[in-house]
Amino acid sequence: MQTSSSLAPNGNPPEPVPESQTNGMPASSAADSMREYSFPLRRLKRVMHDSSKTPLLLVACGSFSPITYLHLRMFEMAADYVKFNTEFEIVGGYLSPVSDAYKKAGLASAEHRVRMCELATDQTSDWLMVDPWEAMKKDYSPTAQVLDHFEHEINMVQEGVATSTGERRNVRVALLAGADLIQTMSTPGVWSDKDLDHILGRYGSFIVERTGTDIDDALASLQPWKENIYVIQQLIQNDVSSTKIRLFLRREMSVRYLVPAPVIRYIEEHDLYEDDGAASSHSVDKSEAKDTANAEVSAAAKP
Repeated sequence: MQTSSSLAPNGNPPEPVPESQTNGMPASSAADSMREYSFPLRRLKRVMHDSSKTPLLLVACGSFSPITYLHLRMFEMAADYVKFNTEFEIVGGYLSPVSDAYKKAGLASAEHRVRMCELATDQTSDWLMVDPWEAMKKDYSPTAQVLDHFEHEINMVQEGVATSTGERRNVRVALLAGADLIQTMSTPGVWSDKDLDHILGRYGSFIVERTGTDIDDALASLQPWKENIYVIQQLIQNDVSSTKIRLFLRREMSVRYLVPAPVIRYIEEHDLYEDDGAASSHSVDKSEAKDTANAEVSAAAKP
């Protein structure tokens, strides 16, 4: 998504879309990328513009089944908020699709979801990236572990980013999610204090307000981490969700302008979401569901 200055938050000019991707078909199989994983870096800002600020990496975990324009808008809203209200400088943004082990109704295969996210970011954004690490794992990865993965790749493997003077600086990793996430975090028994402290205490979260969610009540029970929770107001309300998109598709209704065009083409070409339950695995049993809920995300974070 272009900014008025035609530069993305990573400071790079918009990238041309490879011709091999413009028809909506994979330039290379997502399955191949899952077999040979490498952390995506091509849009990461390697050198900061303002050395007085703290470098920030935004990570959105979710089902993305399918990805919608709201998922992409969340990053743009966060970028505006960071620019005008904080002392951070964004160096990158990642979508991390959940693995098939999440076993949620309507969950298309990880291969399809990763590819749809790639098509959406490649053809509508000039700074967002898709990391398939979580999606390619056989077992379910709690959000805290996913954030640890980004922390390791950015600050350990890459040794952070450089300032204009050549100094290396560690990057602050933070979770980007909808207000539903904070609502689940404030619900007793859903998340453990250990998980909350790891995610909100160590990393922090940027939360986008969502229609129908009382975020003030939710924040009231998360006071120990209030300094690490940044609430982003939706100036233009958007309540599009993957659940609604799947419903529209099952009813053969149009989702144009709700989902990126290349994603719509991909869905049609692969006959996805014709039956909302067909693409997902068997439901988890109650004990597995409780373990999953303790570590994980809302409809906004894993819609």
